[in-house]
Amino acid sequence: MDKYKEYKNINYAQVADDVLKWWQDNEVFKKSISTREGKPTFTFYEGPPSANGTPGIHHVMARTVKDIFCRYKTQKGFKVERKGGWDTHGLPVELQVEKELGITKEDIGKKISVEDYNKKCKEAVMKFKGQWDDLTEKMGYWVDLDNPYITFDRNYMETLWSLLKRFYDRGLLYKGYTIQPYSPAAGTGLSSHELNQPGTYKDVKDTTVVAQFKVESNEKSAKLFDKAEEDVFFLAWTTTPWTLAANNSLAVGKNINYVQVRTFNAYTFEPICVILAEDRLKSYFNTKADDIALADYKAGDKLIPYEVVATYKGSELQGIDYEQLMPYIKLPKPAYTDIVGDFVTTEEGTGIVHLARTFGADDERVSAQNGVPGVFVKDEDGFDAPIVNKQGKYVEEITDFAGMYVKNQYYKNEEAPEKSLDVLIAIKLKEENKAFKVEKYEHSYPHCWRTDKPVLYYPLDLLNFIKFVLNSLKHIL
Repeated sequence: MDKYKEYKNINYAQVADDVLKWWQDNEVFKKSISTREGKPTFTFYEGPPSANGTPGIHHVMARTVKDIFCRYKTQKGFKVERKGGWDTHGLPVELQVEKELGITKEDIGKKISVEDYNKKCKEAVMKFKGQWDDLTEKMGYWVDLDNPYITFDRNYMETLWSLLKRFYDRGLLYKGYTIQPYSPAAGTGLSSHELNQPGTYKDVKDTTVVAQFKVESNEKSAKLFDKAEEDVFFLAWTTTPWTLAANNSLAVGKNINYVQVRTFNAYTFEPICVILAEDRLKSYFNTKADDIALADYKAGDKLIPYEVVATYKGSELQGIDYEQLMPYIKLPKPAYTDIVGDFVTTEEGTGIVHLARTFGADDERVSAQNGVPGVFVKDEDGFDAPIVNKQGKYVEEITDFAGMYVKNQYYKNEEAPEKSLDVLIAIKLKEENKAFKVEKYEHSYPHCWRTDKPVLYYPLDLLNFIKFVLNSLKHIL
């Protein structure tokens, strides 16, 4: 009769304490493993939490799900060894230490030694381990924390590096990249979860450019644009003029209607012939100029006349070559050619999209499908690197603007130039008869939740980590 205790006016906290004490006194967790010696094994390694912050209810929820599977397998007769661990790497730990010490990444090795910095990080990352252990025990989460794996442990790191080397030796590693949100201010990529947190997207006013890409004179273009009396230009709009130096192609919509328009450039007053989507015509040409003859135009007139001389389907423009807009790093063919993009619309812009394979996910995808390379330079180790470095600066190959941050927000307040890089590029294109329209445009743009600075869409890969493994740790490989 005493087997099952009757509870009156039940105190759930006391019940939890009683059950926990019974588990501990009878070593139930250990016996759930030892009594199944010789049985089929089910080994569990916990995706490790980081103890530099306090645990929350979401950790309880996640661990409950993990525990369900381990208990189920135990009841099915498996020997279930459960290995706990601690995630001790990552930017949050570094930022926490830097904030506490009042330093930045650039101060490491100067104001503080690398050894002392690492020591501080190791202390910070285990700061709340006691609270985690207490939660683990009280919620009844069975996992071995007496012998956890710790990611900053040298044996753990060298084991992973050794495994990577074996993959490399067998030809199972390759260099590639994907376009990901990246924060130069924080020095890290961001997940889709981080990018979609409340307040991440902010309304900003950026300098935008409708660039003029001059059609290359050849037999194909001459035949298609036989009604052109002036140089012919494709018009493409961008809210990130700094990416124009990495342009590799233009994308058109296969079934979109395009028009060929004779007019004049608003900045140089030169006669030109431009190509844009028919649906976007009235967004760039004032209807008040409809009755003004081209011959009556005088340089500086506010109303600029225009005349539609031909129409085309996007499929007809496919394969038409154009001249490189900003000739810093020349790509081989099939670069600088119109290609079809399934994402091209006429809702904004000109109906023609400037593609920079290294700075846009759609750009990378459609460029790869058409065999068009991206614009890269060689870094100090001979590896491919984009024209913007990890700090958010143009590399030296972009000679006119080398060393400039692509976003003014990346400068320290007192160092930011009066004219941003986008503005300087717009001025240069205006002077060279390569800008059709320059204006400020307000739009929603993602920012890093850690630094409140704009993010870039950037080609991220394992290059730096692989180089570190292969070049710096040869003694263990």
